[in-house]
Amino acid sequence: MKNIALLIAGGSGNRMHQDIPKQFLTVNERPVIVYTLEAFQNHPEIDAIAVVCIAGWEQILWAYAKQFNITKLKYVIPGGDSGQASIRNGVFDLENYFSPDDLVLIHDAIRPMVSAEIISDNIRVAQKYGNAITVIPCAEAMMQTEDGVISVGSYPRDRLKRTQTPQAFRLCEICDLHRRALEKGITNSVASCTLMIEMGEQVYFSTGSEKNIKLTTVEDIDIFKALLAAKRSDWLKD
Repeated sequence: MKNIALLIAGGSGNRMHQDIPKQFLTVNERPVIVYTLEAFQNHPEIDAIAVVCIAGWEQILWAYAKQFNITKLKYVIPGGDSGQASIRNGVFDLENYFSPDDLVLIHDAIRPMVSAEIISDNIRVAQKYGNAITVIPCAEAMMQTEDGVISVGSYPRDRLKRTQTPQAFRLCEICDLHRRALEKGITNSVASCTLMIEMGEQVYFSTGSEKNIKLTTVEDIDIFKALLAAKRSDWLKD
């Protein structure tokens, strides 16, 4: 059974307010997407990498892969008009090359700090249960609101998980999920895990990290730079 990383880089990143897509922004002389590619390139359990790429950037992506020796990158797939459509394009394309029981790890290209431990645990859980959603505990107090101005109550944080990526599935099952969603007219679910829930399926949790940040705003770039520069003090226990 093979493990394929499917990086979703089909978005334009409007919330970043930059002139180029955020996945191609350069941080410390290296594009964001290269950090993400390297995480999967360097993981021994990943057999191949595919990228769903925003239109017009495909050749730049191939050039970066060559420059930074990303030898596992095998497929570049056109993006869709939504995140769900981009993922659907990606998994449907992978059906042409891989077996139904192979695992596909769907990952945001703009989560460049994904660790080998996160990838390994995602694979482990998916191999055991058929899918795996990377999550972290909810540490903050959670308030409910209807208008965004005042609270209408609170929600117990121990019953909540914050989802990240990768989110792993057997290829046949994630493709079947998207086909059934199309039949039901569900076309804009925010993530694979939410699509699973909307379609009445069960998901299983693997372990994420607070460092596995998603680069959505300029402030996130600042945090990313700090994480790249940080080194854990020797006296801190794991």
